[in-house]
Amino acid sequence: MDSTANDRFDTSRFEASRNRLASLAYRLLGSATDAEDAVQDAFLHWQAAERQRIKVPEAWLTKVVTNLCLDRLRSAQARRERTCGAWLPEPLLDGDPMLGPADTFEQRESVSLAVLTLMERLSPVERAVYVLREAFSYSHAEIVGILDIAESASQQHLHRARRRITAARRRGGEVDRASARRIVEEFLAAASSGRTERLVALLTDDATAISDGAGLNERLLQFDTAQRVAAVARAGFKPTPAKRRLAGGTPAVHYALVNGAPALLFVVGGQVIGAVTFDITDGKIATVRGIATLTRLTRLTDAWRQHEPDTPLITQW
Repeated sequence: MDSTANDRFDTSRFEASRNRLASLAYRLLGSATDAEDAVQDAFLHWQAAERQRIKVPEAWLTKVVTNLCLDRLRSAQARRERTCGAWLPEPLLDGDPMLGPADTFEQRESVSLAVLTLMERLSPVERAVYVLREAFSYSHAEIVGILDIAESASQQHLHRARRRITAARRRGGEVDRASARRIVEEFLAAASSGRTERLVALLTDDATAISDGAGLNERLLQFDTAQRVAAVARAGFKPTPAKRRLAGGTPAVHYALVNGAPALLFVVGGQVIGAVTFDITDGKIATVRGIATLTRLTRLTDAWRQHEPDTPLITQW
């Protein structure tokens, strides 16, 4: 086989792993854009390596991508962005290959916006061990080879990561999709009509709302208690000429699944200008997240344009 044929063969081996590597990087970084960059950097490493000496390409690439992501998480820029209180995970439309694998509840949960947000509380190594073990089912012996740590250290990192995430998250199991849609549609109807009492009834007593403020604020906007969340939702979902000017038109409001959770997408001319996601526990809404920074919605918009949407819940908001 000549060198050109070798290069094509080796490139095809890398491409066969691309989606899995991107999914790993997304879970580690919480950003599709950064995940794509990490995978591309891994491809450059792959091209520069003595590939004939790499016995198990998948294992080698996993190690490279994981450590590239750890370098990004440890960088001064990442620490500033993630500790200033203005960071939310990048939402992805269900069906995006970057969300896989999704065969088990643990795998699906590991890519939820709730758990991606909670993983910000972990150290980079704790995050890596948690993702490798929970989402990709690597053994501790395999994680040792990826992270160059002792097996006992891997076990300790996993124990701490599980404890921190379990202590902070709200467990409600997976929600029936039909029930989730009904709850979100009721929320939209109550919020857009200003029915505060109905909104409060749809929320848990300790409900929270988090918004990136369309990137116009230095910090995330956070609200707690059902009454405050209801008031914010009523004000936020009320259409006004000023909001339409800011949106660049009159949005249609669609129901969708984002990172496995029910969501409302505000769409103008095929562009998603806002995503509101919901965590549902025991038949009520526990968390509402609003993401409207356009740079965080690029990949979701690209997926939406290739998607055949349902009839909008609101044709002209």
